[in-house]
Amino acid sequence: MLRHAAELKRFSRRSFLIGAGSASALGADMLLTRRVQAERLVNKILTVQDDFAERYFPDASWLLFPGYKTSWEEAQWILNALRGALNQRGQLAAVGYSNLGLDIDQIVIAVIEHVRARKLTTLYFYGHSFGGMVATQVAARLRELHGVEAAFILLDSSPFSKYDVLDESWFEGVVFLYESGFRFPSMLRGGYELGERVLHKDERSWRQILNQSLEQLSPIAPSSVLIQSESAYIYRFDAGRFAGKLGATRMAFIGNPRDRTVDYETARKLWGLTFRGYMVSAELRTDGARPEHASPGWNPSVYRPIIEKLQDEFFPLPGGGGKKIAF
Repeated sequence: MLRHAAELKRFSRRSFLIGAGSASALGADMLLTRRVQAERLVNKILTVQDDFAERYFPDASWLLFPGYKTSWEEAQWILNALRGALNQRGQLAAVGYSNLGLDIDQIVIAVIEHVRARKLTTLYFYGHSFGGMVATQVAARLRELHGVEAAFILLDSSPFSKYDVLDESWFEGVVFLYESGFRFPSMLRGGYELGERVLHKDERSWRQILNQSLEQLSPIAPSSVLIQSESAYIYRFDAGRFAGKLGATRMAFIGNPRDRTVDYETARKLWGLTFRGYMVSAELRTDGARPEHASPGWNPSVYRPIIEKLQDEFFPLPGGGGKKIAF
């Protein structure tokens, strides 16, 4: 009986420690989730510190507009991947979209507050996939409401309209549910993400599909509401409304003819025709990038030379020709 009591005591102690540890881990996870979710209820300008850019370009900045389902962390990852090219003309920043949904007016407010706080006079916009649509509208609104012009908008595989999205039918169902007031609950999120990615499986390995689907269930992922609102934005976007409203802004389109998410040829052609007075380049291609659609984070060696070429040709450094500044 004494031996049994001793074993019970050891077992109880072990169970208590395991239980206490599990409870602590769960509590910490809930605290992190609550903090992350609270932080991402607003649109926020996410900066990536770069001493070189801050020293040589104190009044200029690149601003990345992330693509469809691209989280805050991924936006900063892209900036870091392209740092060696982007920091040759400006500081590095990205827009973190609010999990309450895509709201262009609120994004414009976040951008202009960042511009004024940093006393920026030169803005370069990087439109990552659908972020090119957002960048174009924000540029037009900034000029209209605040008299601030973007010097440049780089459209990276950006669809001109919903008709450039090769799987348009996928958006129709998502947008219909969203505009009918239905919001995807978190429990269905993994299946929704998995289904969408399987449709584009040729651009990813099965391991990447699984990993990316699981990532969307984490607290740092974009909310289901944000994704649905992004879908609705793409579905209703009309680029023609902003033609003639960009002032002296220059634009360039880059992409990959093998893109299986956005129709490269029609998007490139329509952006070029509609914004012919602004488009300075639409011929540079991201051949060799994998996946083929808007993947600077995975393929910086493909994207950096393109960005450097555009900067050197259209925004040469004073007295520096087209040469890169040495560190």
